[in-house]
This record gives sequence, structure tokens and C-alpha cells, in this order.
Amino acid sequence: MEANEIRNILERGEGILSLAPAWVPRPFNRPGKRIRLHPDDYYAMGLRRGAIVERWFSSITKVETEGAEEFEGMSFVNVDGNADHLVLFKEFVETLGAELIGEKLVQDYGTWPMYSKFYDYNEPLFHHVHHREEACAKVGVMPKHEHYFFPKQYNNHLGIRPVTYFGFDPSVTKEQVKERLSKFETADGRILELSRAFRMELGTGWFTPAGVVHAPGSLCTYEPQWNSDVMAMWENIVEGEVFGYESLCGYVPAGSERDLDAIMDAADWELNTIANYREKFFRPPVTDEAGEGFKQDWICYGNDFVAAKELTVDPGAEVLIRDAAAYGCLAVQGRGQFGKFVIESPTLIRYGQLTADEFFVSNARAREGVLVKNTSPVEPLVILKHFGPDCGMPQV
Repeated sequence: MEANEIRNILERGEGILSLAPAWVPRPFNRPGKRIRLHPDDYYAMGLRRGAIVERWFSSITKVETEGAEEFEGMSFVNVDGNADHLVLFKEFVETLGAELIGEKLVQDYGTWPMYSKFYDYNEPLFHHVHHREEACAKVGVMPKHEHYFFPKQYNNHLGIRPVTYFGFDPSVTKEQVKERLSKFETADGRILELSRAFRMELGTGWFTPAGVVHAPGSLCTYEPQWNSDVMAMWENIVEGEVFGYESLCGYVPAGSERDLDAIMDAADWELNTIANYREKFFRPPVTDEAGEGFKQDWICYGNDFVAAKELTVDPGAEVLIRDAAAYGCLAVQGRGQFGKFVIESPTLIRYGQLTADEFFVSNARAREGVLVKNTSPVEPLVILKHFGPDCGMPQV
């Protein structure tokens, strides 16, 4: 698409882009069926690919899963209400640059550096690691810093284990972990016996920096994260599902696939074994601002990478809400107006169908403010917003 046409689309939206759902299947686990996808469509991308268990937001990042389609995981802009005319969001970012995402992100990263997602698994995930920055540099990939938040609107059930394991007990040694990993192809490593667990609390979250080994619980999770899909699994059997050795040795230097020391180099040992893990990384909501008929909380914060807010507008109320930087957003409850767009949280989505729940707000428009109106007489309008590191998030 020509640059002037892309610019005209942003101008017609008065600095706001409407985005189409980006669905992601995975070949493991089972869907929690909480992301409002039609029950007939969980295998719409084919049985070989597995069930659709994730939806990605404001994404210019491609899924790393084997067999993924060319643009899988990447967001598309709804330019005219026709699902056949979608344009890649990345094209808008590359063409508009600072006009869309602001000077600071362009200067510091050259692009929009984050995305968010829902992941929705009925069973807990495997104990896995997103490689620390030093390990990523050795193989030329980006680290995946991520933040979790557990929205009440998308957790009508909690799955089979709403408990997340982080790192290892401070008494555990590297040799003990290495011994468990050495059994990856011969026996159940039961690596969670060395870890520590926290029950997840709806309406709160956790920051998980790259390098921390973790086994997320079975809640539907809103996850702002850095632009990466890099990981390695450290748990070989989960709820009876067996994972092969190739899942353990991903993203290590060539020739090091059988070197357990090289594999363990992905983890930040100090962060994995600190005694006050909850104190350091648990994130309860913090009020950003509040006024007549509305409240906005920070729900992801206290790091150098990603942030998020939750905006709640009361029935019949409206607010001109200003933010310090560009952001993507998603309505999780209610309906109303978002700038010039109708916004509504969907009840049920067919695969390939457009929605009116997801948007991207340019840097200039975020600073000028977006008028948000709740047109329901009875139900709150709740919007989750995800930001890069230029948003002025509070630190811990």
C-alpha cells in the first residue's frame, strides 16, 4: 500500500487504527475456551497445528512454532470494514514511524518493540525459560521479557491448576537442576519439585524477566511482552504430555545442543533463586488516575520494557483520557465509543471475523487524549491498554 494511503487511513481514524483478531494455534496442551472464539473454530487452522489457544494484539512479531503461516501472529489493520482488505500493521509501523509510535521508540528501537496476547490453556504450561539477554546475543535473537495480568472478565473458570511456578527454591543448586535435565529423554524429570509455586490472584499480575524459568498456571492471561517468541522447555512431561529433547535445546549456539551447561546458560541463576521473589515481581494494581465516572490503574509496570493499564468507565459516563505514549488496547467488557469508533467486547467470535474490540492509538493522539464514552446504562466499559517502555510507568 502506498505511504499516502496508509497516512490517510490513520488520519481518517483521527489517530486510531482498528485491528483485526490475530489467532495463534499451538500443538500442545488443550484450549481453556475463554477467549470467546466460536466453539466450532478452535481447530480452524488445521488439526496438525493444534487448537487455537492464543490471540495476539498490536503485533509485528511472527510466531516461531514449526509450520506457522507467513504472517501468523502478526496484526492486521481493518481499513474499511472488509475482512478481505486487511493491511499488515507492521506496514503501518514501518511507513509512518514516529508519526505512529513516537520519536523515542524509533530512536531507541527503530520499531514498535512489544506486543500483547491472551494465552488460554486449560492445563498448566511446562516449566520453561525465555533466554536471558546474554544468551540471546550469542545466537542473534531477542530476549522475551513478559508481564502477566489475570483479567476477571476472561476467567469464567480457572482451569485445572491456577498456580504458577517461578524459578527454584533458594536452597536448590545448579547441579541439582542439571541432574533433572539430564533425564530429559529417559525419565520424568519432575523439575517442579525443585521450584516454588504461587496461586494466581485475579485482577493482579507478575513481571517475568527473560532468564526466569517458569511454569504458568491455567488462567487465561493477558500478557504484554517484548518482541520475541524465543523459549526452551525444561520440563519434559506435563499432565501426561511428553516433550522431545529438541524442545530443551532451542536457541543455543550451534554444536551445543547436548551441552547442559550451554542449555542452562539461558537462565539467570540469581533471579531464579532470590528469596523474596514475590516481593520483587508481584504486581497488584496501582491507581494512575481517577475522576467522576472513571478510573484507570497501572496493571503492568515496574520494569524497563512493557506496561499496561486498565481503564474502567462507568455506565453512561464519558472521559477524555490522555496517555504519555502510543498504545494498543482491547475492550474486555461493555460497549461504547472510542474516539470516532464503536467499541464493544465480543460475546462470540468466528474465525476470520472482524471485531470492534481492538485498536492502536498513535503517540500524538494518546497525548491529545481519546474521548471514551460508555453507552450502556448498566454495564462498565473496561479497556486494557498495552505500552512500550516510553509510557512513564511507575517503578517498584
